[in-house]
Amino acid sequence: MIRVLVVEDSATMRHHLRNALAADPELRVVGEAVDGAQAVEMVGRLRPDVVTMDMILPTMSGLVATEHIMAEFPTPILVVSSADRRELFSTYNALAAGAVDVLEKPRGDESDAGWGRRLCSAVRLVSRIRVITHPRARLDGRNRPESRPSAPAPAAFSVRDGAAPRIVVVGASTGGPGAITDLLRALPVGFRTPVLCVQHLAASEPFAVAFSDWLAGQTGRNVSYATDGLPLTALAGRVLLAPPDRHLLVADGAVRLSTAPPRHSCRPSVDVLFESVAAEYGSSAVGCLLTGMGRDGADGLLRMRSRGALTFAQDEASCIVYGMPREAALLGAAAYVLPPARIAARLAELAPREGVHP
Repeated sequence: MIRVLVVEDSATMRHHLRNALAADPELRVVGEAVDGAQAVEMVGRLRPDVVTMDMILPTMSGLVATEHIMAEFPTPILVVSSADRRELFSTYNALAAGAVDVLEKPRGDESDAGWGRRLCSAVRLVSRIRVITHPRARLDGRNRPESRPSAPAPAAFSVRDGAAPRIVVVGASTGGPGAITDLLRALPVGFRTPVLCVQHLAASEPFAVAFSDWLAGQTGRNVSYATDGLPLTALAGRVLLAPPDRHLLVADGAVRLSTAPPRHSCRPSVDVLFESVAAEYGSSAVGCLLTGMGRDGADGLLRMRSRGALTFAQDEASCIVYGMPREAALLGAAAYVLPPARIAARLAELAPREGVHP
């Protein structure tokens, strides 16, 4: 039996959540909180297996409640929120603070068909995730120790032929918003090597589209969704994201988008991006596989390494879900296993910089 705490201030929405969850015999609602402070108290007292968290709450917001829960009583949190822009940014902040997934609230239209089943499926999925005491929790200014890497870092390294990398590619899934933010924030201001990124987002398109704006605000970098045919020579200093439901790849000197079938049930797929970069750039590329469930990206990272690229996987201690990076490590695809900020430090040693950020 999976024990669920519902956090929602609207009585109507609480009723909707309760009824939807009651339809699944594997799920049981053990409590309902109407504000963030009550949610934190009830998590500590009831120790549920999953929390469904609204973002806009009285007394204490869903974001602040998420930070407290992940710092004090680490519990898988499913954000259940609307696609209103005010809530979108709070939702991504909650994902960066340790929440593991997001489900849009019912819209009151035909898209609501099957919403209850999607809720139950999401709750069952997040209940299987072993969450960590989140190192980015910001509570009363307290300092939390940095995650300890699971493998020692070498004093220095370079790509095989000694040249600076021409492209960096990043793949992430569950826990990715926080990990990608940590990596990009730790890069030097003048870092000019293009970064192409696939982040699996199970949320609906309105949530996904806002991710680029949120990430740009978190990191101070030029972040946008990729467009088909964009020349790779025009990408210096930019971070490009795979758009919702499109594979991102590179071919013949340009960015390409594809509606080819999903890989590992994912579109966009990390493997598709990594394999294309292995073919196009070989030893002048860097691949980074971050936190996430499943194995997407592991084979692609191995392909990159076999072509001479420098490859990284996120370490277990800093991962929300040590799935994709673990698969890469088991394959021998990752030359280095480090937390995101340490990966960024290594990238800084390799890449040319300019004194002024674009």
